[in-house]
Amino acid sequence: MPQSNADRQTLIAAGLNLIGQAMTIFDNDLKLVLCNAPFQHMFALPDGLVTPGATFEETIRHLAERGEYGPVDDIDIFVQERTVVARDFKPHYMERTRANGRTISVEGSPLPQGGWVTVYTDITAIKQQEALLKGRSEELSDQVLAHAAELASTNRALAATITALEEAKRHLTELEAHTRLTTEMMPAHIAHVNDTGHYTYSNNRLANIIPGRPSDFAGLHMSQALSPSMYQRIRASLQSAFAGEDALVEFTDPDSARRMRVAFAPDTRGGAYVLSTDVTEETQARVALQQTRKRALAAQMTSGLAHDFSNLLTIILGLQSKLERLTTLPPDAAALIEGTKGAARRGGQLLSSIAQMTGQPAPRPRATALNRLLYDIQTLAAPTLPDGVTLHVTNNGPEDPVLVDPGAVQDSLLNLILNARDACGATGEITLTLETLKDTWLEFRVTDTGAGFSETAMDQACDPFFTTKGREGSGLGLPMVYDMTKLAGGDLILGNAVDAGARVRLRLPLRFSPNTTGGLVLLVEDDEHLRGTYRDMLMGSGFSVIEATSADEATALLADLPDIKLVLSDIRLHGEATGVDLADRLQGSAIPIILMTSLPLDDPLHKSALKKAPVLGKPFDGKALSRLLIPKAVT
Repeated sequence: MPQSNADRQTLIAAGLNLIGQAMTIFDNDLKLVLCNAPFQHMFALPDGLVTPGATFEETIRHLAERGEYGPVDDIDIFVQERTVVARDFKPHYMERTRANGRTISVEGSPLPQGGWVTVYTDITAIKQQEALLKGRSEELSDQVLAHAAELASTNRALAATITALEEAKRHLTELEAHTRLTTEMMPAHIAHVNDTGHYTYSNNRLANIIPGRPSDFAGLHMSQALSPSMYQRIRASLQSAFAGEDALVEFTDPDSARRMRVAFAPDTRGGAYVLSTDVTEETQARVALQQTRKRALAAQMTSGLAHDFSNLLTIILGLQSKLERLTTLPPDAAALIEGTKGAARRGGQLLSSIAQMTGQPAPRPRATALNRLLYDIQTLAAPTLPDGVTLHVTNNGPEDPVLVDPGAVQDSLLNLILNARDACGATGEITLTLETLKDTWLEFRVTDTGAGFSETAMDQACDPFFTTKGREGSGLGLPMVYDMTKLAGGDLILGNAVDAGARVRLRLPLRFSPNTTGGLVLLVEDDEHLRGTYRDMLMGSGFSVIEATSADEATALLADLPDIKLVLSDIRLHGEATGVDLADRLQGSAIPIILMTSLPLDDPLHKSALKKAPVLGKPFDGKALSRLLIPKAVT
């Protein structure tokens, strides 16, 4: 059965303790790595000075103060000189007589990775024999021979011991090199800290996990190697490890926005082992999976209801349209019909809200006047604000109509304003600002004078069902805003203002309306019945229409007819080319294109189409089409 590293280290330690010579290994920072029991016994050292991590300077000072080196005039200078020599370590052999009269030999050799190994041998008996030989060489010839034989035996034993030490040194060197190589290849930071929080080992991978951190920080305290905020996050777990308990903490680094997981395991000497990993992608995948599961559950509960409700609304709207065309109705019937139709439309909006929570409804863009949109938002939001909270609206956006889904934008901005209201409490200010960014984005910015986002809220605000409002909050507001923004090809950015309060930036693609009345429209649709319906819509809005059934046919007509002002195309067509391909062919031309489809939003073609042009989701009516094209239909 193969042995573990711990078993090997135990065997090595046991073997070294059986050697007659004392042995120490210090690293290049002059800290004790290993010593055997004879070392402690030879110099009568306390346990603290034979524990890994004890410094060379402490050991020399202890021995000097005890008189090991005889009279010393200035111990500080003596220790300093010994330390300087140790830092510039060279192989050496020396013999010295201790204060207790015993004589020892000291042999040191450097290690390849830094530090050195030293062997101490008590040679008192050998020295006594040498003195005896010198003083009584003629009288004790027989004894000389005996002692010479004993000395030869001792030398042989010493040679065997040195060979064993060299083999142990080789194994230790290989083991350490293999262990370091293994840990340095791991995609995590592995380290050890002593009971004061100072690093005694690191695989130098911290900078790979947390950008901007040092790569070599052996000997530093954790508060110096980590940022202050990060150290405060792990401090309690570190103390638990010092107390002998395993600990785990997970947090987001505010500087890099990366999600970190740090595990602590106590060692047997009051310190701790540390394992730090980057779990950003794992966390994102986990959150996405949780959101998908919650959406799927909600979809199962509401899909049947939404289908039946939609059928009922269709019947109601159809019957009301028939009633509206009757000529024998009483005078007050028109108001009742309009009220019924309004209620049915409100039901349709409710279905859209349910779809936003249980699926991914396609955006329905229309030509929208931004000044009117902001005015309506201010009108709707103002009555919901306390007397002490004011709303300021600033419009620095374009004057021409742009293509956005005004209902979705309105719902999103109202949601952000209501969140800001709750953050302000009884008094405060809310600011809604609209600007364009580099002719690419529309940016709606909502700021308030409340307390701002906490770190937890900043991390989880867009997660479904997360709320800081207790029972009063559903945790569905910001997730709906986030989904709407992402579906429209935009972005939602949460943050805090420099002075105080929260700041939310909602960005949408800047697309202007074709803004055309009359003229020639190229209709590209491969279904004959639908083509007839859309032809009637366009002609009813004052357009002339020519038709094609494929992208290639449409391309040929565009080349032959320079008077075409607009292209309305389905996404899926006859042939291999799609409406998305047709949109690519029109890139750089002055002819706008509008795509239409009944494909679900998660279909790759639908996703690709949203990046190319405005997309009308089927079914749609003439009003929905007119809102994209005709200035008077701008909302």
